[in-house]
Amino acid sequence: MTSTTSRLASASSSSRTIPAGGLLTPTIIGRLECGRTQLEVSEELGIVQSVISRLWQRFQDDGNVSRCYSTGRPRVTTPNEDWYLAVTAKRNRRSTASDPSRQLSSATGTTVSRQTVYRRLGHIGLYARRPVSCVPLTATHCRLLLAWSREHALWTPQQWSCVMFSDESRFSLQSDSRRTFIWRAPGTRYHQENTIERHRYGGAGWLVWGGIILGSRTDLHVQSVTMTGHIYRDVILEQHVRLFRGAMGAEFLFMDDNARPHRANIVDECLQSEDITRMDWPAYSPDLNPIEHVWDMLGRRIAARQPPPTCLPELRSSLLDEWCNIPQDQIDNLILSMPRRCKACIASSGRHTPY
Repeated sequence: MTSTTSRLASASSSSRTIPAGGLLTPTIIGRLECGRTQLEVSEELGIVQSVISRLWQRFQDDGNVSRCYSTGRPRVTTPNEDWYLAVTAKRNRRSTASDPSRQLSSATGTTVSRQTVYRRLGHIGLYARRPVSCVPLTATHCRLLLAWSREHALWTPQQWSCVMFSDESRFSLQSDSRRTFIWRAPGTRYHQENTIERHRYGGAGWLVWGGIILGSRTDLHVQSVTMTGHIYRDVILEQHVRLFRGAMGAEFLFMDDNARPHRANIVDECLQSEDITRMDWPAYSPDLNPIEHVWDMLGRRIAARQPPPTCLPELRSSLLDEWCNIPQDQIDNLILSMPRRCKACIASSGRHTPY
């Protein structure tokens, strides 16, 4: 039997030529010309038989089995135009993909599609993402947040275990869709230019109050009316907070924010009469309050219910059920994250943090 080398030499001397289309191409063609079957060559070389079949068919047709490389579609934009698209998106992070495209066409005459804008910005790490909604912070807020975080950054888990974190939140049957996108790079979610500062959304629903403490939580209080100083004293403090103060003793600390009903004179008098120590708390600091994440858990659980609540009575029942179903270990982990929250606040100089 003639060797593979002689067969290839014979083939090259004939009218057919075998340009180097790959390292294994001469070997494949040589073995097939030696009388081996395509299946045998496939098993010996570990190549899919369909690939061998296509190579052999091309060799039979025109004697050329080299790969046909294509340059592809020519690039529409130049490097300078790519830089222009990036600068345009960074200057107006809330622009749509059509806006940089129109500005580029106006400035240079080059017309690109929205998909091209997505690709060009993606090459430099800019992607369309939802902005973070945060409360507005002034310089005074940042200064007070920074001072509070530095004061409590070295607190031990034992000290945090004596704090009851409390807050109110509103749940409704309608919520913001948050379908507005911005251009941002990975890891820059909480940078100032990538956030939208605004207060909570209103709408018909239920106002809820809850308190969490390491190893336990209060019952969820649900009401349809706005919180007032009298309701806060008669219901929240008398029926919920006072019981935990009696069980924990003098080490108990009660945390609530600076909402107007919480700072009413009748509330201060009640706290004083019940010997409840209130924890100093900086204004506009939801990043530091772990119960904010509990509200997020509660909202996700409500949204995941099948079927979802369709009326206010159903929503109220769902809130009470899901509040009790939140695992306590998840709440404890949130409370134990307070040292990390303080450090993150210090690192951001009192501005918004990932928490």
